[in-house]
Amino acid sequence: MLENAAGFKTKKDDVFGRIASKYDLLCDLFSFGIHRVWKSRVASIIADAQWSTFLDTASGTGDIALRVIRKADISSNKRIIVSDISEKMLEIAKLRISKTNTSNVEIRLIDACSMPEIGSESIELFSMSLGLKICERTSALKEAFRVLKPSGRLVVLEASNIPIKLVHRLYLKYMAIVMPLIGWLATNGDASAYRYLLQGVEAFPTAEELCSELAEIGFEEISFERLSFGIVAIHVAVKPNCNA
Repeated sequence: MLENAAGFKTKKDDVFGRIASKYDLLCDLFSFGIHRVWKSRVASIIADAQWSTFLDTASGTGDIALRVIRKADISSNKRIIVSDISEKMLEIAKLRISKTNTSNVEIRLIDACSMPEIGSESIELFSMSLGLKICERTSALKEAFRVLKPSGRLVVLEASNIPIKLVHRLYLKYMAIVMPLIGWLATNGDASAYRYLLQGVEAFPTAEELCSELAEIGFEEISFERLSFGIVAIHVAVKPNCNA
């Protein structure tokens, strides 16, 4: 069992399965729809990259994969793996993706912190969006490094720090009130998922600190892009090719 700063026990509590049917609506409510802009930017980065096998982890209801399918030319030699630890989330992802008539997408139940089913150096592009804050971060990033091929690319969208500290503190206070309240109202009293998410946001490293963590694991060419004043950031990094 893996526990983390958010207090989420991935093998024990399928809290996100319980809210799967309302997850997309709740994302819109919490972010005023801005998460769509963030995810569109991530999808553009992925669609513009060179890859034949793309693994999306913590996929939830499949938002990132759907956007990549719309933006990229998904030819027969390309393969997308959509993965999550919640079966109910993946059921929704499968239904949504089936409507695109794209045949080369796999839906798989995978824990991003431990992926023995994914071979070492078998993936050209690995992504995770808004899931790193509730999983064991170091384990997940090390697994990403392991499964990526040399010169493979990591793309992570996650909560970050607004550079103006006062504004960041006010934002966290706002989230501390609004997130559990909306979660509680929308789920008939089950706000546990949003308690985990809030704890994860509060404990997550700054954009600069995450760069340092990626470098310690072995990634190179690390960069980040702040969105919405720094509420989130997209980090991109490359696994070095020692033979180049």
